[in-house]
Amino acid sequence: MTTTRKASTKSARTVDAAEALAWLKRQGTQKNIEGMARYGIPSQNALGVTVGATKAYGKQIGRSHALALGLWKSGYYEARTLAAFVDEPEALSVRQMNAWASEFDSWALCDTVCFHFFDKTDLAWGRVHAWANDRAEFKKRAAFALLWGLSVHAKGSSDDDFLGCLPLIEAAAKDERDYVKKGVDMALRAVGKRNAALRSAAESVARRLSLSKVDAQAWVGKHSLRELSSANVKARTSRRG
Repeated sequence: MTTTRKASTKSARTVDAAEALAWLKRQGTQKNIEGMARYGIPSQNALGVTVGATKAYGKQIGRSHALALGLWKSGYYEARTLAAFVDEPEALSVRQMNAWASEFDSWALCDTVCFHFFDKTDLAWGRVHAWANDRAEFKKRAAFALLWGLSVHAKGSSDDDFLGCLPLIEAAAKDERDYVKKGVDMALRAVGKRNAALRSAAESVARRLSLSKVDAQAWVGKHSLRELSSANVKARTSRRG
């Protein structure tokens, strides 16, 4: 059974996928498309709408699972981003999560869906473990984007939930692919910033990785260790116990 941490906000009126897509197309600009391409977001299925405008529109129209599925089916980057903002967490299934994650084609879509939608249910923990060894670049990144999101949003999760993911981080740190490597680094730092006990555990992993002869592991270790061992992070996590 899926447990949600936030209640859905239903729309005051029904907006269908065609209407929402038409709105997105009116907002898009070529300048924004070109800017997205510079940040590694594929432009062939982009309309050139900012994330801020897309998110604001999502709040305006409210949540609808049917709308989200229709938007995702369109294939447009902004439509899929909007789908993450309007879908209903209580309607989410493992099947949907696997299907969407298999179609991630950029770090931006991966992180937005994971951080604004997938991590809102307890199904997320299972996907962290299921995707951590996936061969597909962005599906594997999704495991660690989810873990990052859970470190911020899963207030009721125990330290053991996060400690159980540290071996996944250590193993995935060997992956030389840039978007995976950066996702792993992001997750390790996020877990370590949750509280003092997790900071200590994450710092130990980072220190061990920093000494690795594998370039990707060493990079993740050194980058994470720099933040986790800083006075600022130590002070903040000490206050959290």
